Amino acid sequence: MFTPENTIIGFIGTGVMGKSMAGHLMAAGYPLIVYSRTKEKALELLEKGAEWGGTPREVARKANVVITMVGYPTDVEEIYLGKDGLVSHAKAGSYLVDMTTSAPSLAVKIFKAAKERGIHTIDAPVSGGDVGAKEAKLSIMVGGEEADVEAIRPLLNLMGSTIVYQGKAGAGQHTKMCNQIAIASNMIGVCEAIVYAEKAGLNPESVLKSITTGAAGSWSLSNLAPRMLDGNFEPGFYIKHFIKDMKIALDEAAQMDMKVPGLDLAKKLYVQLAELGEENSGTQALYKYWKS
Repeated sequence: MFTPENTIIGFIGTGVMGKSMAGHLMAAGYPLIVYSRTKEKALELLEKGAEWGGTPREVARKANVVITMVGYPTDVEEIYLGKDGLVSHAKAGSYLVDMTTSAPSLAVKIFKAAKERGIHTIDAPVSGGDVGAKEAKLSIMVGGEEADVEAIRPLLNLMGSTIVYQGKAGAGQHTKMCNQIAIASNMIGVCEAIVYAEKAGLNPESVLKSITTGAAGSWSLSNLAPRMLDGNFEPGFYIKHFIKDMKIALDEAAQMDMKVPGLDLAKKLYVQLAELGEENSGTQALYKYWKS
């Protein structure tokens, strides 16, 4: 069992969500070694007592659990499988937990490479955005060997409120694709509903009081629609990362010979926004598509 006395946690990626997630582990008493490409993003954790790891290699050599929360599958592949990566330098028996939304096939590739070296790997992408990360209420979708998942569950419980084992390596990432597919079309509906309310001369805040508690209710409607109305487009989740997720889902669906017209439309709309300079805005900025 992992305890603060026998565990050193490495945390790679201290951005919008990663910083809060790592903070919960520190608050529970776990020694933490952090690494981020931009050191400034880790300053708050370092000021609270975290140790700086200069490279993924250094983190891997010092920690017996390493958690990653980075941007793109290319980042994941480099951090795990690069010559200075985690798989090459982690100690046998270590646990590597990737919480990035990444490609299911890459999760399987990492799992196989790590297993050859006696290293446990888990793919555990999350949903819940910046609010879920701050409040430790993330939904965590987990793939890997079940015994490994159960071993690491106490740490996952510190970051999320819903931790569900989905199956073998890659299953967590496939589940996250289901999540992103559901969100993509829903975000279109949320934006259209708000703009419709405005054009009909209604009070959008009043409309939300009615429809968030009815059959139309969703996380995006309750949490992101109010941000749209406040003109708050700061990222709880970046548009550029959502486009990346949708591309992964579209590629996976194509491999299964599945048509996903709702997802395809959502990606096209978000790509248009990104081309207009909104790639670093939060996903709620889709509202601007209709306002412009």
